[in-house]
Amino acid sequence: MAKLTFVGGIHPYDGKELSKDKPIKEILPKGELVYPLSQHIGAPANPIVAKGDRVLVGQKIAEAGGFVSAPVYASVSGTVKAIEPRRVVTGDSIMSIIVENDGLYEDVGFYPVAPIDKLTKEEILDAVKEAGIVGMGGAGFPTHVKLSPKEPENIEYVIANCAECEPYLTSDYRRMLEEPEKVIEGLKIILKLFDKAQGILAIEDNKPDCIKLFRQLTKDETRISVQALKTKYPQGGERTLIYATTGRKINSSMLPADVGCVVNNVDTIVAVYNAVVQGKPLLERIVTVTGDAIENPRNYKVHLGMSYNELLEVAGGFKGTPEKVICGGPMMGFGIFDLNVPITKTSTALLALTKDEVSAMEPGPCINCGRCVEVCPGRVIPSRLADMAEHFDEEGFLANDGMECCECGCCSYICPAKRPLTQQIKSMRKIQLAKKKKN
Repeated sequence: MAKLTFVGGIHPYDGKELSKDKPIKEILPKGELVYPLSQHIGAPANPIVAKGDRVLVGQKIAEAGGFVSAPVYASVSGTVKAIEPRRVVTGDSIMSIIVENDGLYEDVGFYPVAPIDKLTKEEILDAVKEAGIVGMGGAGFPTHVKLSPKEPENIEYVIANCAECEPYLTSDYRRMLEEPEKVIEGLKIILKLFDKAQGILAIEDNKPDCIKLFRQLTKDETRISVQALKTKYPQGGERTLIYATTGRKINSSMLPADVGCVVNNVDTIVAVYNAVVQGKPLLERIVTVTGDAIENPRNYKVHLGMSYNELLEVAGGFKGTPEKVICGGPMMGFGIFDLNVPITKTSTALLALTKDEVSAMEPGPCINCGRCVEVCPGRVIPSRLADMAEHFDEEGFLANDGMECCECGCCSYICPAKRPLTQQIKSMRKIQLAKKKKN
């Protein structure tokens, strides 16, 4: 049988062997914690504490600023030092709540809403909303909004994104191996919201142990199947994942719900389980610390608000001076210049490399080889779009489907002329999205 996949894509060195075989290590922060009020797509959260207040683990410190928003919770006990702008990984200064950790980790007490079989759909959605859960694969879209499509009766597939196609990242892999029951139970909770839906655990075939484990654990589940996907980047992208598993296509103007699908990352699904079964809001996440410049590459369970500096210290620090430090993976992550920034709901990895190969590249003229077209999962012509972006040809950019680019980086990776195609296209897309938002 042909392996499930999509047209295009690349096979970069994955670097997963650095961290994939070590169990997740839980760590406790020591210093102050910083909680940005914008850790999600949508309106910032509004603080409901003041300087000098004592807070407990699991206490809400900021409430959602609208429907498309998410509350923020303290992940430690301590005292609110300030509410002020602090820099985040993107370089922006975001209004944040700063809590001085007292090291006691006293919590508010966590209690499930009700037995799962007695919960209504509304109660499940309220629990997810109240827990402050957002897309933890990096997008940060509030999960309760994603789970509230206009026509829930038309949802036919709930897809658990277990692909983890980004090189070097292994947090989802370790989560699946160490807590498979939570993944399955979390998926079953989401399926309760959609009466006609089938659950799909979509796993790349470079994780045969996960595929075997989940097939064994779901052999008696009539509404859940495991699908093995061909290992290829960007297999875990929402559009490519939906096409690989269902054969359905979406474009930039559509949502997965438009083709009867809902897609959630592994960590997001576990967060749903924690919220509904344990009554715990989103307080922590798994972060991969890896790269050939890291002393002890590994996956860590980290309290939100902890600084990357402190996390790096736990991982043994750098082996020498890295040329490149990235937040996230090498394909869709972004370089950071300061590690004194907080880990947030959308943090996935800290990647440090001894060599910055991209900076050493000297871009040349396009040789019209067509390789960027071959690998593009969006089926556009990246070289042409990059030219239009470079010359600010907005009309041509839109006419040639520039907004269909998913910014995966495949074209830049494969280009023999080393042109920064993705970066140029991304810049123009930002301009167009800003104009659309303004109008």
